[in-house]
Amino acid sequence: MLGTKSYIAKSVESMQPSGIRKFFDLAAGMEGVISLGVGEPDFVTSWSAREAAILSLERGLTSYTANAGLLELREEVSGYMNNRFHVSYQPKEEIILTVGASQALDLALRAILDPGDEVVIVEPCFVSYAPLVELAGGKSVTVETTSDQQFKLQAAALEQAITSKTKALLLCSPNNPTGAQLDKKDLEEIAVIVKKYDLLVIADEIYAELAYDIPHTSIASLEGMRERTILINGFSKGFAMTGWRLGFICAPSELAAAMLKIHQYAMMCASTPAQYAALEALKTGMKDVEEMKKDYRRRRNYIVQSFNDMGLDCHTPGGAFYVFPSIRSTGLTSEQFAEELLKEQKVAVVPGSVFGNSGEGFIRCSYASSMEQLQEAVKRINCFINNR
Repeated sequence: MLGTKSYIAKSVESMQPSGIRKFFDLAAGMEGVISLGVGEPDFVTSWSAREAAILSLERGLTSYTANAGLLELREEVSGYMNNRFHVSYQPKEEIILTVGASQALDLALRAILDPGDEVVIVEPCFVSYAPLVELAGGKSVTVETTSDQQFKLQAAALEQAITSKTKALLLCSPNNPTGAQLDKKDLEEIAVIVKKYDLLVIADEIYAELAYDIPHTSIASLEGMRERTILINGFSKGFAMTGWRLGFICAPSELAAAMLKIHQYAMMCASTPAQYAALEALKTGMKDVEEMKKDYRRRRNYIVQSFNDMGLDCHTPGGAFYVFPSIRSTGLTSEQFAEELLKEQKVAVVPGSVFGNSGEGFIRCSYASSMEQLQEAVKRINCFINNR
């Protein structure tokens, strides 16, 4: 410390470190660990996308792009969103390329929140949601979901959480950590409440490509919702491009302009080689996406059945690459279960409690691992349970 006073902002000083990172750090120092905690694909980026990035470097395309990103890529994103999810955005004024979907979420919150504004967050939820709301000066208000309802947000519960200070709903479907997917009917019921109270929706749709049983529906595609939705997506999950750090925002021009102002000062633009890789991924990579999805679906079915067979109730998630089994029957808290499983059987999972109060009694397991690793992890978890 430089002096007697604290130089750390109070909002940061009171912030808890990521609960996911804690278990990654514990596992990192152990040999022979199988990690079901990682939230990224085990596939590599398609060769055509990697080659496009290499070619861009060989051609010397290493300068800044426009703040909003390469226009050619924004045009391709526009076509992709229209063709895949039936929602249309103007490339020049309504699409921004960002440094991952995480930066997109930060931009959205900072652009719309004044001090004291409330954002409704659906739990269990990704660990960054509440901290990012608070860093933007807002207040997070949680709505809990339950396994009985397959962790889907109920419109009635949403309405009960709304106050005169509520400005937005932050919605993630398919969901991290539960894999819950909201279908069109679910979203239509939610949209009625959103319009009734004149709210914005920040729609985190980063797992949109990883929907296994029914096609993904974007809430922005519903009548009257495009103009009140900030849609966030990217290339990390569906295109196996986590390390490239490239996401995008689609929003009405007035909202997009506000976010672009922040982006100009905070980030300038997204990585140029990453943008060329993403451009190629959209043009030629959909076959790879479908192959990945097919393999994820097979793994999902295996691990859901395995957890249910060993007595850990597990609903079948509609999307993403996580399962969220209940461990209440063991009598352990989710953190105890995760710590003891790691120590005794060298399997890393994430305790559900890090995703909010309604996550207690559950663990998050990623099936973005090879089938061989999943099979071995299932054996070890089964042994852990049977030895208790």
